[in-house]
This record gives sequence, C-alpha cells and structure tokens, in this order.
Amino acid sequence: MRVELADELQRLEDEGRTGVLHVGDGEFHLADGAIASATCSRTTGLDRLVVEAGVASAEDWERAGTGDPGPLLGRPLLETLALLAVFDAAYFLLPTPVVPEFRPAPAHWLSAVCTIRPRALVRECARRGDPDSGPWPAQLVDRAAVVPVRRIRRRRVLLTGSQAEVLAAADNRRSVTGIARDLGRTAYGCLEAVRDLTVAGLIEPPVGAPASDAGPPAADPAAAAEPPLRRRVRHATPVPDGDEWEPVDHELLTRLRAALEDLA
Repeated sequence: MRVELADELQRLEDEGRTGVLHVGDGEFHLADGAIASATCSRTTGLDRLVVEAGVASAEDWERAGTGDPGPLLGRPLLETLALLAVFDAAYFLLPTPVVPEFRPAPAHWLSAVCTIRPRALVRECARRGDPDSGPWPAQLVDRAAVVPVRRIRRRRVLLTGSQAEVLAAADNRRSVTGIARDLGRTAYGCLEAVRDLTVAGLIEPPVGAPASDAGPPAADPAAAAEPPLRRRVRHATPVPDGDEWEPVDHELLTRLRAALEDLA
C-alpha cells in the first residue's frame, strides 16, 4: 500500500527513528527522526556542490564518507550546502508515487551539522510551488534536453547571473539535471532558471508543453539562497530592443561559455 512520503517522514520523526528511508530514485538519512541528508538521482549531489563551492576537495569528501570528516564539519558553508541538497532532493522526491522503505542504520555523519524536521521540509517544498506547473514540469528535469531558441524576439531582457549561466550551458543535449551537475548548482535552481528563460522566449519549451509569452523572466528565486559559485556570471545580459525576430548569436554564446570556463 502506498503511503504519502511526507506522512511517513512525520511518523519516523514521531518515533525518533534513525536510519535510511528509501524512496524511488532517492533516499533520506534520519537521525532521531530529523533529516540529516537526502539524495536523488535527478539532483546534484552534495559532493559536487561542496567541491564546486570550494568547501572541500574530492579527497576530503571521500574521506568524510568513510567516517573521517575531520575539519570539514567545522566549515560554516557545509551546513548551508547540506540544507540546499536536502531541499533540492525533497522537491523531486516528495511527489514520488512509490512505497517508501525504512531500514535502521547508524546516523549519517552530516547529522552533526544538518537537522531538518519533516514539517519544515514540507513547508519549504510547498513554498517552492507545484513541481508540475509551468512549461517545464519537474518530471522532465532529467528527461528533456534544454534547447536554446534559434530565433529570438528583439526586446530587452535582463538576465540574472544564474540565468545567463544556464542559457550558456544549453546545448541541445543536456537536461536540466545534466546542466546543474556540470555547473555545480542545485537542480531546482537550474529548473527555475530554465522555466524563466522559456517564458522569456530564449529556451524552447519541451516537446508537448505549451509555449508561453508571459514576458521577461523573473529573478531566479533559488539563486539568492545558493552560495556564490566560481563560474557565476555577475553582469546582466541584455537582448536588443525592438519587435522583430533575429537569429541567435551563437558566436556570442560560444564566447560566453568560454568565459564561464575561464572563471572555473
């Protein structure tokens, strides 16, 4: 029998359980009922986030996974990234229509810096909105390639740094999940950027989804919550004024991608 994931997490908190809750393509690590870590195959792992943000090296992270976190636990940004990773995974896992399975296990080492109550987790995911709304439902995050439009309407559109970064990474091949991992950003943050860029007419809607002409994109709501990354573009990228359509400047996108690589 299927049990709502949020209800199961709440039950485990009420019972003060410690272990791993397996659900679909992800899992939650609990310590005395609180969530210490969460992973999902559709999101960027915490290991990638900490390395990209300069919090730890790949060797540091591997050593922590074997039970020797050492000075890593004392780095303040680790807690922020751990919280982001949990919220990111939960956004995609909570709607999963599968039967969760709990297995007792020792507490995850991240429980020393990350403890999230299920009610707080559910509230945050609800604040982020319906995962299946808009031109890019969450179920397509790892299934559809992000494709920049071939021709754009000549109007001025100011892009945030995260939106410009995602637009430069759109290559007709990678999904939102792939772009997020390559950039070392959360899948939710990249999904929101892709949604905004699609509304702005800079990214093609995924096959079968209705196009939108709702106007220029809003700022990426996840960007403010994310730590500064080395490849972040810090200046708005304008699209020229006017009402005509013109071809996308692929040379400009190529240079922008090269600039992002130089900042890595």
